[in-house]
Amino acid sequence: MNIRPNLKRRQTMKLLSLLGLGSQAITPLAQAVAATNPWKLSAAEWKKRLTPAQFHVLREEGTERPGSSPLNAEKRKGTYHCAGCDLPLFSSDTKYESGTGWPSFHTPLAGALGTKTDFKAIFPRTEYHCVRCDGHQGHVFNDGPKPSGKRYCNNGVALTFKAAA
Repeated sequence: MNIRPNLKRRQTMKLLSLLGLGSQAITPLAQAVAATNPWKLSAAEWKKRLTPAQFHVLREEGTERPGSSPLNAEKRKGTYHCAGCDLPLFSSDTKYESGTGWPSFHTPLAGALGTKTDFKAIFPRTEYHCVRCDGHQGHVFNDGPKPSGKRYCNNGVALTFKAAA
């Protein structure tokens, strides 16, 4: 597998180093830059990395059958990560039962998701994806609970769960 980092990350790190900011004090910034650094893999590389169902959802913007994800029943404390690149996307504290058949969250982790308008269902919807690998996760709707009022309706196959220690 060949993960080719985005040149912007290299440029940012070089600039930080030239400015004398490459010390331990800058580690959180460096981690933030690395966390959002886009992954550029070929379709063949993604197919090696993912199951066919994951590839369909994450790379082809597919949708899994409602009620099919074991993550619907997940109740433990922990973090939900992108199944494509392992970037943390949601805290279990934001998960709720929406009745839709897909894992739903009211708030993503800061900076974890990007959005775009999707017209595949004829009417416009807001699709969201992982900022690091651009993997399709699901759609966001304005019918969720407080505090955000949003429902991030996620394909379970696009996520992995890591229980809190």
